[in-house]
Amino acid sequence: MAYQRIEKSGLLKRLKDEPRRFIQVIYGPRQIGKTTLVRQIMAELDYPSVMIAADAVPAGDGVWISQQWENARIRQQQQTDKPFLLVIDEVQKIDNWSEQIKAEWDRDTAEEKDIRVVLLGSSRLMLQQGLTESLAGRFEATYLGHWSYKEMKDAFGLTAEEFIWFGGYPGAIALKDDEDRWKNYIRDSLLETSISKDILMLTRVDKPALMKRLFELGSVYSGQVLSFTKIMGQLADAGNTTTLANYLNLLNDAGLLGGLEKYSPNMVRKRSSSPKFMVHNTAIMSGISNESKDTLLADPKAWGRWVESAVGAHLINQSFKDKKLNVYYWREGNEEVDFVLEYKKRVIALEVKSSKTGTLSGMNAFAKQFKPEKTLLIGAGGIPWQEFLQMDVLDLYA
Repeated sequence: MAYQRIEKSGLLKRLKDEPRRFIQVIYGPRQIGKTTLVRQIMAELDYPSVMIAADAVPAGDGVWISQQWENARIRQQQQTDKPFLLVIDEVQKIDNWSEQIKAEWDRDTAEEKDIRVVLLGSSRLMLQQGLTESLAGRFEATYLGHWSYKEMKDAFGLTAEEFIWFGGYPGAIALKDDEDRWKNYIRDSLLETSISKDILMLTRVDKPALMKRLFELGSVYSGQVLSFTKIMGQLADAGNTTTLANYLNLLNDAGLLGGLEKYSPNMVRKRSSSPKFMVHNTAIMSGISNESKDTLLADPKAWGRWVESAVGAHLINQSFKDKKLNVYYWREGNEEVDFVLEYKKRVIALEVKSSKTGTLSGMNAFAKQFKPEKTLLIGAGGIPWQEFLQMDVLDLYA
């Protein structure tokens, strides 16, 4: 039986046990099983459903959505005592989609037709660019993120070390015994497609080559703090720091690469800080690196960066699901704390140590200045990183 993600039961309950109330929107990065999850739900419904994809539909097609909706209405008319579920995948590909969805949904509401709707999309950009404007008050959104170590272990039997290298892309795991083939798939089918379809098709990017180069550089430097000025020195045609910051936000919304801000109780200082680059999935680092799993495991320093990035990705993915959780880093002079978590004004400092060497002076300096609720060590001498990657981050606040 196919692995069932935790989000499935909540969505199934809304579609099966509750009356028609909201459009259900499921969004998240590519290749993490949104379509599979909805197919599992459809199989358990006691009423008919259909899934259609806007992938191959020309963006300017102004009638496709209404045609598909009309087909759903005809099918629902055949069994008026039952609801009908219409699932539209990659809906954001169609120009003005949110206005069209709004018109059809409101018509069904007025005519009391029980047609339920699920929209699937690959990016948070979709939410910002249509749902919040046209469909305000008409939808509920569920973020489906990258797979955690616990999910990859339960579904595919991955060891913690394999998870650090192969990351949380379930669709690619069948290729894990052929590393070159796996890397090609990650680069071509996942990363390139995410940038070209989920960012470049949805937003105006004046310098796409620059954004791709920023993505590559930021992924290579995952776990490190670099100023945009320093990065510009490594980029040809660098634009300016505002352009780079904007591109990094787009990459973050697409579930690829984030830039953590420096922790400060002062909002202005947070915004002006240099970013700490952090991939959302360590497969991104592995996919574009010259390392192999064996060479990485043989190099303690490089391995430590991958472990820290896996911890950071785990935190970022949880913050996408739990909007009240914010993730930062902290640095002053030579003192640094890897991650600072803020949840409902409660602060926890985290330090990642994959070896027994190194001091905790950064932790001590942070604790003295900010008096966090907890200071925790992940790795040698603290919570084993293998355990931490299976935890719900909010349990730290229990």
